[in-house]
Amino acid sequence: MWRTPDPALPEGVRIRLLRAAYGDPRAAAELRSRLTPRQAAGLDPLPTEPASLAPELLSRLRRELRSLPEDTRLLLLLASADQYPVPTHAFLRAVAAGRLDTRALEAAETAGVAQGTVGGVVFRDAWTRIAAYETGSAADRRDVHRLLAGVLRAEDETPRRSWHRGASALGPSVRLTAELRTAAGKARETGEHAVACALVERAAALSRDPGEQSRLLDRAAGDAWQSGEGDRARRLAAATDSDALNGVFALRSGNAAEAFDALLTAVARRGAEQPVAGVHPSGTPRTPAPDHAVHLLARATEAAVYTGDLRRCREAAAVAARLGIVPHGTLGGLAAAFEGRYEDARDLLKAAAGRCGPGGDPTLLVHAGIAALMLGDHTRATTATVRAAASARAHGATVIAPQAMEFRAYAEFWTGHPRAAETAAADALWQAHATGQDNGACHLQAALAMFAALTGDEDVCRERAAAARSFALGRGLGLPAALAQWALAYLDLSSGRFAAAAARLRALAGFGPGHGHRAIRHLATPHYVEAAARSGDTRIARAAHADYDRWARAVRSPDDLALSARCRALLAPGAEAVEHYRTALDLHARGTRDFERARTELLFGGALRRLRRRTEARDRLHTSLEAFESFGAPHCAAQARAELRALGTPVAATALPTPAARLTAQQLMVARMAADGATNREIAVRLALSPRTIDHHLRGVFSRLGIRSRIELVRLLAEGEAY
Repeated sequence: MWRTPDPALPEGVRIRLLRAAYGDPRAAAELRSRLTPRQAAGLDPLPTEPASLAPELLSRLRRELRSLPEDTRLLLLLASADQYPVPTHAFLRAVAAGRLDTRALEAAETAGVAQGTVGGVVFRDAWTRIAAYETGSAADRRDVHRLLAGVLRAEDETPRRSWHRGASALGPSVRLTAELRTAAGKARETGEHAVACALVERAAALSRDPGEQSRLLDRAAGDAWQSGEGDRARRLAAATDSDALNGVFALRSGNAAEAFDALLTAVARRGAEQPVAGVHPSGTPRTPAPDHAVHLLARATEAAVYTGDLRRCREAAAVAARLGIVPHGTLGGLAAAFEGRYEDARDLLKAAAGRCGPGGDPTLLVHAGIAALMLGDHTRATTATVRAAASARAHGATVIAPQAMEFRAYAEFWTGHPRAAETAAADALWQAHATGQDNGACHLQAALAMFAALTGDEDVCRERAAAARSFALGRGLGLPAALAQWALAYLDLSSGRFAAAAARLRALAGFGPGHGHRAIRHLATPHYVEAAARSGDTRIARAAHADYDRWARAVRSPDDLALSARCRALLAPGAEAVEHYRTALDLHARGTRDFERARTELLFGGALRRLRRRTEARDRLHTSLEAFESFGAPHCAAQARAELRALGTPVAATALPTPAARLTAQQLMVARMAADGATNREIAVRLALSPRTIDHHLRGVFSRLGIRSRIELVRLLAEGEAY
């Protein structure tokens, strides 16, 4: 388990620092001491070359290695060149071709530096491997690279053979530059973006043409970004002047409004350079739009979504129309929804959501998921986002996977799988930080605040919401800022603080782009109507419901129609509400939002109790209580119990079959890590929470399980798994 070098660092910097240091606490401490203030704040990329990461550690390791026999050092040099930065798995073949004596490895084994195995050499750690390479002379390095290139003869080994040929070059070479560029293309086609980055970066070093060098570094930066190496990508991009790259970096870790401007500029530039889809004035169909122009437009759409300035979607759609680019339907759907053209928005979003078949482009699958979420089609949203993550991994586009999980978490959450949603979101949060996507991490923090509100973790909800809003407001991210506000409002609502919930949700209407989000305000309408109705202030709530109902009727989603009917019931007097509740539950039965169905049962049960329809009220409330207990939503379950007690109905304690079932999703994750031996600080790094919050979680775990030590925790969880 990696140990954090400095909990005062921002979470994203801390995680990336540990990743750059290969989890080695010595390297992490040295790198931390060398960070500039801007790097420590996450504003500049971290160092990426080993010599600048931990020079003192490398110096000590090189001294240790120089004490070994020369033939031992040569074998270690060969093994290290075979493993990093491009793994080639050719060590044993190279040993045979060079007629080297592997008995020389015995000295390395005795020193504890490396171990010979049937598959090659296993180094003590990553830094020893790097030191083994750097200990060799320049001439010896070229020799081992030539030896490795000579044994890589298979067709699928072409990129790796070219890498070693390029690494053995004495100086600039037009021929080798071209070979490396071609090899990078082959690696890219098979999803090996990290290999492609190394090849193109080496090609740039061997090129004599400054213009070509800039183009190659631009491509290398793109490959580094795709492979999840955010710091390397930003460092490489600094040597170029790419609107596209700068826009993507700003979208993921900078100001979203600036990202939109840069991306739209890049779309316009690429569109002007390339033929685009459409019909020529002569009537001849034009060549389809290049993928990169469509992708840049998709990124610009995301920037507009993140800011909450949906007017920018209309601007992007206008640019696409002017250039003849046919964008993904999500863009047009968002623009139409913003303008109140709900039927047009529905048709465009349905077309986008329908493009979620297996094996599709990961970026467009993410957009299919977003479109499905807007339509209330959570089953299709889950399918699209799961496929997006799988496609991203298959294409080597590591960087897209956490983004897909951002939107999958919503679908899991609303369909009554809060534990799955929370677990997926926490994992995606770590991945987002590790790949330099702090804006996505902020969105996930806000989503996790919502999950914490649902599971009754008030301290965690407030901590995550505060962190998300603080970061979001500094980067103009209206989406996570609004989502965090909604989470706090939901915490108030489920805890019976109705006036406070209504005030928070009413405030969303006044938050402009960068501070709020119209889509979040719209999605939160059913909760606002509930809070307003239960606090006796329904004037604004009626207008909000009217707009929500118009959208629900346009998209014809059973869940949205059900929630609209529930709002109508809450706003209706006395017995008039009953039929609206029945309509809502009939619609819920055809939908997928199981959690909201349980909430409707709770509200209906309360209304029936007040109308003295005791038998049906009792049935509805028992149904909602069982659902909330299965979801792990204690605050809502407490409301159901309170209603049952008001009926004079005793509520028996629910027997939970396993220790794990007594814990919230967040508590269960913390408990399992603690049982595996992780310290509070290590768990805090992994879950991007403060050590104080982890301590709070563990106290809650011990209290719920009735134990006093980690030893008892290990035993109980083991028994629960066996059960």
